[in-house]
Amino acid sequence: MTDKKDSSTSKEQTVVALKYDRESAPTVTAKGRNLIAEEILRVAEEHQIPIYSDPQLVQLLATIELGDEVPEALYVAVAEVIAFAYRVNDKLAELEKKTPLK
Repeated sequence: MTDKKDSSTSKEQTVVALKYDRESAPTVTAKGRNLIAEEILRVAEEHQIPIYSDPQLVQLLATIELGDEVPEALYVAVAEVIAFAYRVNDKLAELEKKTPLK
C-alpha cells in the first residue's frame, strides 16, 4: 500500500505492506520511505501483489511496529484494501484462464 496516488509526481513516498492469513488480524510485514519504499514496491510488483493507494491509511499504518497486528480501529479501512486485493487477484486469475500459455 502506498501513500502516493501518482508516484511519478514526488520523490517522497511511504509504503506499508500487510499480510492477512484469514485466521488473525492483518499484520504489518514491511514498511519504509523513499528508497526502501521503492524496493518494497518492486518486490510486490515482481510477485504480482496488488498495490493500493491511500495516503491517510498509509500514514496510520506506518506508525505500527513490524510484525504487529493492525488495530481494531483500522479494521474497516484495511478490509477495503483486502477486498481490493481479492478483486484484483480474481481478475488476474480470469485473464490467465482465458489466455492460453505458449
